[in-house]
Amino acid sequence: MSRSLRAMESPYIVEMEHITKTFPGVKALDEARFRLKAGEVMALLGENGAGKSTLVKILSGVYTRDSGSISLFGNDIHSDLKPKQAQQLGVSIIHQELNMCSHLTVAQNIFLGHEASHATLLDNRTMRKQAEQVLQSLHIDIDADTIVGDLAVSKQQMVEIAKALQAKAKILIMDEPTSALTSVEINQLFTLIKELKAKGCGIIYISHRLDELQHIVDTVTIMRDGKFILEKPFSEMTMNQIIANMVGREIKEKFPRVHAQKGKKILSVKNLCAGRMVRDVNFDVYEGEILGIAGLMGAGRTETTRAIFGIDPKESGTITLDGKELTIHCPEDAIREGLVLAPEDRKKDGLCTKLSIRENIALPNLDMLCNKLGVVDRKKEDAMVEKVVQDLKIKLAGPEVDASSLSGGNQQKVVVGKWLARNSKVVIFDEPTRGIDVASKVEIYQLMNELKMQGIAVLFVSSEMPEILGFSDRIVVMCDGRITGSLLQEEATQEKILELATRFENKFAL
Repeated sequence: MSRSLRAMESPYIVEMEHITKTFPGVKALDEARFRLKAGEVMALLGENGAGKSTLVKILSGVYTRDSGSISLFGNDIHSDLKPKQAQQLGVSIIHQELNMCSHLTVAQNIFLGHEASHATLLDNRTMRKQAEQVLQSLHIDIDADTIVGDLAVSKQQMVEIAKALQAKAKILIMDEPTSALTSVEINQLFTLIKELKAKGCGIIYISHRLDELQHIVDTVTIMRDGKFILEKPFSEMTMNQIIANMVGREIKEKFPRVHAQKGKKILSVKNLCAGRMVRDVNFDVYEGEILGIAGLMGAGRTETTRAIFGIDPKESGTITLDGKELTIHCPEDAIREGLVLAPEDRKKDGLCTKLSIRENIALPNLDMLCNKLGVVDRKKEDAMVEKVVQDLKIKLAGPEVDASSLSGGNQQKVVVGKWLARNSKVVIFDEPTRGIDVASKVEIYQLMNELKMQGIAVLFVSSEMPEILGFSDRIVVMCDGRITGSLLQEEATQEKILELATRFENKFAL
C-alpha cells in the first residue's frame, strides 16, 4: 500500500507501535503502543514511572526511541524526531514542569524558537501584537509585556498553553496542565479543549486528577511499568476499573485514615503577618493531629508555610513550638528546632536536581551523618538512604542517579523522605500529592499516618477538596491572607469550605 493511500485510509493521526526506551538501569518503555484520532481527547494514564512522559517526549522529539515505529498523519517517521521537526509537523507539548525563560516577557516566551524578525532584528512589536491576540482568544488577562518570572505559577501555566496554541498544534500534549491552575482557569482550559477538539486537534491529556476526565475525555489509554495495558472508551469504564488497571490491583481506600490519641498543643502561630498575603494568621496544631489548610489559589496558604519555615521574613507575630517561642530567621533555624517543610514547588525549592538521590537525602541531615571532624559516615548515610527508598517505595535505578531523572511522583517522595530521619516535631506538607498518581498518593497518606501515630503534628496544604475533606482531622480555611474559619473533619463539607474560602468581608482570626 502506498504511503499516500495509507494516509488517506488511516483514522489515526498518531500511531506508535512496539516503542522501547531504556535509560541506565531502567527500561522506561517496553514494547509500548499508542494511537490518537483527530478531534479526540485521549487520556494517557498510569502511575508515576509508568512511561507516560517518556512516550510523549519521544513523540515530541525530546527523547529518541531505541526501537519501534511512529506514524504521523499516516506517514511513517523513519528517523528520530527532533523537537523543532516535531513542532513543524504539528506536535506541541505542554510539560508538567514549566519550561519557560523567566527573564523574558510573556510575548517573547510565546514566540520562543520561532521569533518574528525584520531583516536581522527581532520584530517585538509584531510578536507582542500576536501574543495579545492569542491571550485574548484564551480569555487570559495577562499583559504580553510582563516578565514571566513576575507571574504566579498558575499564570505561567496559562502562558505555556498559549505558547503551544500559537504554534498551531494539530497534536497537543498536555502533561498535568491543571496542577497549578485555579478553578476558574481550569474551566477556561476545558472550554478551550472542547474548541480545539471541534477544530480537529487531537489532544493527549495526562493527569492524576481523575475526577477531571469526565468533563473532557473520549478515550483512555492506560500504561503500567512501561507497557501498554489497554485502550478503551472512557464511557465504558468505571473509575475503580481505571485505577485498578493503572496500579495492577484494587485501591480499596483512597484516603486511609487512622485514629491516634490527640496530644498536647505542639505548634502555636499567633498574629502572624508576612508580606501582603499573610495577615494576622492564628492557629494551633496538636501532637498526633493532621491539620489541613484549605483555600482558593492566592489565599495565602503557601505564603503562610514559607513564613513559618523562615523562607520569607515575618513582619510580626509569634511561633511557639512545644512551649518555646522560636526565633526563626531562616530554614536552618526551623529545622534545628524540629520544624520541617516539604515545599509546593519540589523542583525549584525541594530538590537539587543535578545532585544524586543519595546527596539530596543526605544534604539536610549532614549534622546527623558527620563525625566531629565533619567527615560523612558512609555506613550511616547508606542506611539512611536505603530506609527512605524502601519505606516510600521510590522507583529508581540506584541512589547515585540524578534527581532530575526521576518521575514527578518519585521526586516528591525524595522531598518528603529526606525529613524522615530527623526527630521532627512538626512536618509541613505544601501540596504533597500535586502531580503524582493514585497509588503514590496513598503512600504519601500512609507516611502522614505514620507520623501521626508517632505523635508528630502534620500540617498540610492542598488544593484538592476531596483530599482535604478525606484526610484532615481538622481544617482551617484561608481567604485573602487571613483564616476565615475552622472545621472538624466530621462537620466539614465542600459547601462550608467554599463559603469560608470566599468570605471576603467580615474576616476574623481564630
